Amino acid sequence: MTKDLFATEAIAQIPKLLTLLDRNPHSPTYGCFDRNFWQYKIIDFPSGMSQEFVYPLALAYHTHIINNPFYHQPVIKDWVEAGILYAAKSAHKDGSCDDYFPFERAGGAAAFSLLACVESYQLLNLKNQKIIDFFVKRADWLAHHQESGRLTNHQALIVLCLEILSRLLNTDRWNREKEQRLEQVLSWQNPEGWFQEYEGCDPGYHTLTISCLARIYEFNPHNRLKDAIAKAVILASHFIHPDGSYGGEYTSRNTYNFFPHGFELVGKWLPEALNINDQFLKGMAKGLAPCYADDHIIGHHTWNYLLAWRDFAPVRPPLKPRPQGRFRLSEGGILIDRRGNTELYLALNKGGVFKLFRDGELRASDTQFSLEVQDGKKLKNAVAHLVSQRYKIEVEEDIITISGSLGWAKQKQMTTLNLMILRIVMYSFGRFFPNLIRKLLQKILITGKKNAPFSFLRQLRWENGHWKVIDELNAESWEQVVSAGIGCDQTSIYVVMSRTFQRGQLRQWLELTDKIKPLKTGEKLILEREF
Repeated sequence: MTKDLFATEAIAQIPKLLTLLDRNPHSPTYGCFDRNFWQYKIIDFPSGMSQEFVYPLALAYHTHIINNPFYHQPVIKDWVEAGILYAAKSAHKDGSCDDYFPFERAGGAAAFSLLACVESYQLLNLKNQKIIDFFVKRADWLAHHQESGRLTNHQALIVLCLEILSRLLNTDRWNREKEQRLEQVLSWQNPEGWFQEYEGCDPGYHTLTISCLARIYEFNPHNRLKDAIAKAVILASHFIHPDGSYGGEYTSRNTYNFFPHGFELVGKWLPEALNINDQFLKGMAKGLAPCYADDHIIGHHTWNYLLAWRDFAPVRPPLKPRPQGRFRLSEGGILIDRRGNTELYLALNKGGVFKLFRDGELRASDTQFSLEVQDGKKLKNAVAHLVSQRYKIEVEEDIITISGSLGWAKQKQMTTLNLMILRIVMYSFGRFFPNLIRKLLQKILITGKKNAPFSFLRQLRWENGHWKVIDELNAESWEQVVSAGIGCDQTSIYVVMSRTFQRGQLRQWLELTDKIKPLKTGEKLILEREF
C-alpha cells in the first residue's frame, strides 16, 4: 500500500489554500486566509481558524514527492510567516481569536491555529520575536480557558500546543496546566474506549484525539497514557468499514473524519494500529475518502495526511482478517454485527440509523424516517435520527428492536435581524460572556431533542443469511404531513465537520409520500425491506 496517497491527496489542496490567502505584501490583510473577509468583504471579521492553513503550506514545503511544485519554494516560507504574523495581528489583546462571531474567543480555533503556527515556525526555522511573544500570549489564554461543552479533541489539542511550545521555549511555565488538562482528557475517556464529544461517541473526532495523544506520548511516555491510547486505537479499528471507508451518520456527530497520523506513531509500539491506516488507504485508492475541501475545514485533514506521509512506518504487519461476531458500545449507543460477508453498523441511540455492507461493498445507508410537516405557515421537519437516551432498545441474537418518538430537526437559520442582534449583543455585554453565548448557541443548534407527535418502531431481523428491516411509523394525525422519506445521509444538528460528501452518498432518497397520503387517523405506515 503506497503512502503517497496521503501526500497526493493533501498536495492537491494546496492551490486552493493559496487561493484563500492574501499574498500581496502591500495589503493590510497580507497573510489572511479568510477570503470572505479580505477579498469578498462579506463578513466583518476574519476567522482565526483560517490561520491554521500555514501548517499544510509548511509541510508541503518539505514534502518531496513527484508533482509537488511547492517543494522548497522560498516564497512558501514568506507566505507562512505572513500567515503567522496575521494570526497575531488579528488576535484579541489576550491572545484569543474568533471563529464564527465577534468576541467569540473560540477555544478550538485558538488551539488549531496555535498548533499550526508553532509547528510551522519550527519547520521553516523562522526567527521572529514578535511571533514568539504572540505564541506565549495565546498559550497563556488557552492554558486558563475552559470552553462550554465536552469536546475532548479540543482539550487534547491544547495539551499538545502547550507541550510543543514549552519545548521550543525551554520553559516549565505551563507544566501544571498541561498536567491538569491531560488529566481532564483521560477522565473524559469512557471505559468503552471512546472520548466524549458533546453527546457521545464520534469515531471521527476520536481519531484526531488519538493523533494528539500519540504526539504527547512521544514527548512524555507513561503507562497510563499508553493504556488510554491503546484502548482508543483498538476501538477505532472497529469502525474501518470493509470497503475502507470510515464513520458516517450513525455516529454521534455524523462525521466521516479520519486523521491517520496518530496510527503511524502508535504503530511503533502497537503494530495493529498500522492495519487501520492500511485499510483506509485501500478505501482512498477506490475514491472513498470524504471531501473536506471547503473554505473553513480544508486544513485539518491536509496537514494530518502530510504528517502521516512523513512518519509512515516502512515495515507493515499483514492485514488481519475481518473480525466476526457482535461488538456493542452500550454507553456509546453503537452496535456492530459481523456475520460472514455481511457487516451492520447500527446507531442504537439514533433511532436505528445504519450502514450495511455485503461482500465488502456498501449496500445500504439509512438515516431513518423524515417528515415534512405543515405547522401553520411554517414547514417543520420531524426526524427519527436525533440522539436520545429515551429510545426503547431490545437486542437479541437475531432480532434488534428500537422504538421511540421522532424529534424536530434543528433547522435554525441566520437572518439579517438575527445577525444584527448577535452583533449588538457581542459588541455590548456579550464580549464579556462569550462562553455563555456559545453555550446558548450549542443548545439551539446541537444538543437536546424536542419530541414531535410521531412515533416509530424499527426492527432488524437476521433471516436466511441476510438482514430484513421492518419499520412502523405512527402519527396522532397524518393531515399535516406534506411529504415523507428516508435519506442515506440526512443529519439535523449543526456540526462543522458533518454533511461533507462521500461517495457512499450516491443513493437516491426513498420517497414515501405516496404511502403516507392515503393513511387515516389510527393507521400506521409499515415498510418492509430486505438486504
